[in-house]
Amino acid sequence: MREGQFVRAFKARDGRDVVLRAPKWADLDEMLGFINSLVAEEADISRDEMVSREEEIDWLARCLSAVEKDRKVQIVAEVDGHFVGQVEVQGKTGRSRHVGVLGIALKDGYRDVGIGTELMIEAERQASRSGLKILQLEVFCTNSRARHVYEKAGYSVVGTLPRDILKDGRYIDSIVMAKEILS
Repeated sequence: MREGQFVRAFKARDGRDVVLRAPKWADLDEMLGFINSLVAEEADISRDEMVSREEEIDWLARCLSAVEKDRKVQIVAEVDGHFVGQVEVQGKTGRSRHVGVLGIALKDGYRDVGIGTELMIEAERQASRSGLKILQLEVFCTNSRARHVYEKAGYSVVGTLPRDILKDGRYIDSIVMAKEILS
């Protein structure tokens, strides 16, 4: 997929127009603000430290290269010309090369209107085209909103990683979910 390549557009449940596309260099500052806003919000993500501009530049360079070489699925959501969220699927290697690991996040104010669901649908389409057969994800056991979205999308609980996350001084479990996708 080419940098910034249009994937499709749809209307969110709140009436906003959403564009799904590949990431591009021009997203850098909004992506940096996005990840740091999730850290500041103490969202249920694994990252717990702010990201520097240099770190984000390095990450985006690796991301764009992997997307262009079809080694990674990365789709961003844009509303009114602004980055509001993303989904990625990173394929495993070796004997697990048929499995991809999905990660998704949306900016506050853009959740619960169907954007996350559409990002997941598109990630599954792109992953299937890449030859992946199974998608896996992890979710904090305390994140009932995300778990509901994943279950609605057809993901099933396949395991639990006890005390996998340390947040606010307490350990919580990660729930592992998976879905077989059609080719």
